[in-house]
Amino acid sequence: MAGILSEAERAHLAEVAQALAEAARRETLAAFRPEGGIAAQNKLAGGFDPVTAADRAAEAAMREILARERPEDGIYGEEYGVKSGSSGLTWVLDPIDGTRGYMSGTPTWGVLIALSEELEDGPGRPLMGLIDQPYIGERFFGGFGAAWSRGPLGERRLRTRAARPLAEAVLYSTFPEVGTPEEGAAFARLSRAARLTRYGTDCYAYALIAAGQIDLVVEAGLQPYDVGGPIAVIEAAGGIVTDWAGGPAWRGGRVLAAANAETHAAAMAILAG
Repeated sequence: MAGILSEAERAHLAEVAQALAEAARRETLAAFRPEGGIAAQNKLAGGFDPVTAADRAAEAAMREILARERPEDGIYGEEYGVKSGSSGLTWVLDPIDGTRGYMSGTPTWGVLIALSEELEDGPGRPLMGLIDQPYIGERFFGGFGAAWSRGPLGERRLRTRAARPLAEAVLYSTFPEVGTPEEGAAFARLSRAARLTRYGTDCYAYALIAAGQIDLVVEAGLQPYDVGGPIAVIEAAGGIVTDWAGGPAWRGGRVLAAANAETHAAAMAILAG
């Protein structure tokens, strides 16, 4: 699909992605850090998977734009589910990635948007995507031959950093408890091999790979809307994102994001045990 899109079509799709991000910024910032904190509902029986009114408002605002600008495209969203399309393209939306951080007042949550090939059983390969952090005012974009960030430091080209030994690598994950006990044990092996392991930045860690600041992000139990945008941004910046066995990570699950092929291969060998 990406190969048959004209330059004008690609430019229009990139403009739509920016409009989606702007709409989500308005909705999320309007409700961020209120006096007394943010109320949230729990979507997970026996655990805690919060959703806020801002999650729903941001996705609704993005869907309104798509209904007007791209009615023939499909949508795969975290809060309002799946809308089938006829164009062969699907927008994958996570209105707030890191709702726990959002409701806690931290600034490292973000909005994730991806444009993916549409397959019969769900979204396929991401063609374009972005990671947006409304409060900090940073946006990371990748796709159609472009990879850039815009924020307090101006506009910069995104480029992942060169290979280095794992003993010098910086590794990130959202939670210290990575997936199942078996997955956690594999992550612990990799963490021991790395120079530095940090936690808790949600989608912002993927942006840091694309910006050339860190080397690895490893997670498990993800959904398609958690990874579509980050995959597009990191790959456009020169990195690689797969599952832990080297296969496609578009559908989530176990995700290994790396700044380069050498670091990816070294990490994958340790995760495989």
